[in-house]
Amino acid sequence: MKLTWNEIQDNAIAFASRWQDATSEGAEKQGFLMDFFKVFGIEDCMILGKFEYRLDRGEKRKGYVDYLWKRVIAVEMKSRGKCLNEALSQLKLHYMVNLDPEDVPPLWLISDFETMRVYNWQNEAEHLIAEFKTADLHRHVELFNQIAGYTEQRILEAKAQLNIRAAEKMGRLHRALVEAGYGGQDLEVYLVRLLFCMFADDTGIFRWRSFYNYIETSKSDGSDIYDRLSSLFDLLNTPNDIRAKRTGISQEMKDNFQYINGALFEKTLKRVDFDKKMRGLLLDCIKFDWEGISPAIFGAMFQEVMNQDERRELGAHYTSEENILKLINPLFMDGLRSEFEKVHRDKRQLTKFHLKLAGLKFLDQLTSRLIQFKGTSALPFWGCAFSKKGAQAA
Repeated sequence: MKLTWNEIQDNAIAFASRWQDATSEGAEKQGFLMDFFKVFGIEDCMILGKFEYRLDRGEKRKGYVDYLWKRVIAVEMKSRGKCLNEALSQLKLHYMVNLDPEDVPPLWLISDFETMRVYNWQNEAEHLIAEFKTADLHRHVELFNQIAGYTEQRILEAKAQLNIRAAEKMGRLHRALVEAGYGGQDLEVYLVRLLFCMFADDTGIFRWRSFYNYIETSKSDGSDIYDRLSSLFDLLNTPNDIRAKRTGISQEMKDNFQYINGALFEKTLKRVDFDKKMRGLLLDCIKFDWEGISPAIFGAMFQEVMNQDERRELGAHYTSEENILKLINPLFMDGLRSEFEKVHRDKRQLTKFHLKLAGLKFLDQLTSRLIQFKGTSALPFWGCAFSKKGAQAA
């Protein structure tokens, strides 16, 4: 059920009290905003949006929106007492103009912890709706009615829709590869490699957008895509000590794409020739924002592309993230979250909790080894397709 406005108002009063002494944009803005969204019943705002959303500003410059939930709300914070007009200028002239018009949120929030300004973006102009002290947020909560309607179920639905869009993009690429005569286990491994690289491009494993830029600079007809990807896969499979001896590889490539251990990039796959259309589908997949996508998509994709006879023989079945959470939340996740809430404001206790997390092991015998699929190793990503003979890496 949605929170009632009375509940939201009570949350807003408690929120203002907790953050009445906050001053530092750098140190406190993320905690402040996460707590702000909880006022409206959103327990994890990182599912719906992103902190420090990066946007290119031309001429090799870049900017970071403090928080962006596309098509819903953008937030820019300043330290207490700093100029809010400057924050508005940053948000409007440096960030929103570089965002796809369809993704620009209608609601903008600017704050220095003490004061909040709320703007509506309409007809390519911002309109000030209200300015008030954070202590008076409870009097203005209905300004945020667009986010107030998101209960936990709505968050799951929004996340599911995002995952569906990602799967559809990968599905189009998969069909194009099949139509080009590519198939079998090589196709399955190839797709997982590409998907790994897309996640790596958006989550800090690779330098940001390195994979996109590497493919975007290929020939427009796609004729060199296979060779470029083969070279990249070989580099990703090359340990650092061996890399250092390879003078033919540029330092930029070594810096952009770090060594990935395991066996994902180990096997040489048969050749697949790309054309202009396939190159376009690949670039469309890569430029999708993969950071907010559930890693469980690996399992969903494995199930969809695995040969149906092989699936039947193995008894392989993908277990969705939602169903996995139904099991692990009551077993240990709820307890860990409760413990985190008790210690997260105490640096010493938080450090102990961090060390505890690092030492926890679950299903150790199942996940501590590489799962073999017809003689080829695959990385054990979270989210598995369980079978009669063990777990299929997902």
